[in-house]
Amino acid sequence: MKKMFSTYLVYIIFSVFSFSCSKERYIDAPGNLVPKTVDQDSTLPSISINGALLHSEAFGPADSTLIICIHGGPGGDYRYMLNCKTLATKGYRVVFYDQRGAGLSQRFPRNWYLSQGNDGMDKIFYDELKGVIAHYKTSASQKIILLGQSWGAMLATAYAGKYPNEIDGLIAAEPGGLKWNDVVDYISESRSFKLWSEALNDATYIDQFITGQEDQHEILDYKAGLIGSVNTIVGDAGSDLGNNAPSYVASRSGAVVNAASFELGQDIKPDFSAGINQFSKKVLFIYSSNNKAYPDSWASKIAAAYPSKEIFKAQGVGHSGMLDQVDFWTTTMEPKIISYIQSL
Repeated sequence: MKKMFSTYLVYIIFSVFSFSCSKERYIDAPGNLVPKTVDQDSTLPSISINGALLHSEAFGPADSTLIICIHGGPGGDYRYMLNCKTLATKGYRVVFYDQRGAGLSQRFPRNWYLSQGNDGMDKIFYDELKGVIAHYKTSASQKIILLGQSWGAMLATAYAGKYPNEIDGLIAAEPGGLKWNDVVDYISESRSFKLWSEALNDATYIDQFITGQEDQHEILDYKAGLIGSVNTIVGDAGSDLGNNAPSYVASRSGAVVNAASFELGQDIKPDFSAGINQFSKKVLFIYSSNNKAYPDSWASKIAAAYPSKEIFKAQGVGHSGMLDQVDFWTTTMEPKIISYIQSL
């Protein structure tokens, strides 16, 4: 594997440094290592929220029940959630957005995140989600459903607790934890790369050739993608999106927002369950059978925060598989979600 990776790496380095007829190409230039973001490529669908240009798109009737899909991370993207797009054919308005600094959304320096201080979670994530809802909401009576997975489920839970009367339904798919100590414990248990693992070896081996400074997003995002590409502990098998992601052809990690968010979390120790006891609607809580870091006991512990819930165990899939495996989505998950929404 190391020989193959070395050959591939030499090819990348040669390609990005080689001369074309008109100009040089640099390794940290937009589009060379990782896909361009919306502020670098105006052809990508985007919305402007709170001073940030976000990669976002929506499908289905504009005035129907709004389903906001919230991706994992922080620093992931919504590409793996695009099987949810089929809900639009069932009469729902389905919204996707890459969070600030994540996926194909605009990047910001590390110091910007850390400068938000004790209100960081509000200013970075909650206010942004509020802005996304306001952008797509067409009337005061339009119902709002939050569908969050992993970190996205933590964010959705926190938002529903903060604005319990503004949300009509909450689907929480395997939130790692809600109390900060639980978040840290889950991260520790679910990380599959060890010092000798192939993914981490690839990332550290590439340090001999490519090193990224604090806010060199292209390089840092590329290396974060290498580390996050394999995780056997959580049971993920790689996305199978069928025909649901024709335009979103490649994912991109948000390394800076990921690291800065964890650093901010260590300082302020947020409680993502705050106020959720005031959320009276039934919550659909989902966890997977193949995630070794999410046994039944952990699912029961995390789900206990929701006063009214339906707990569903997704059999035969892992952490992201409940959404990113098209066959499981079609036969099991989509009908479950529709049934939940209709029950509200």
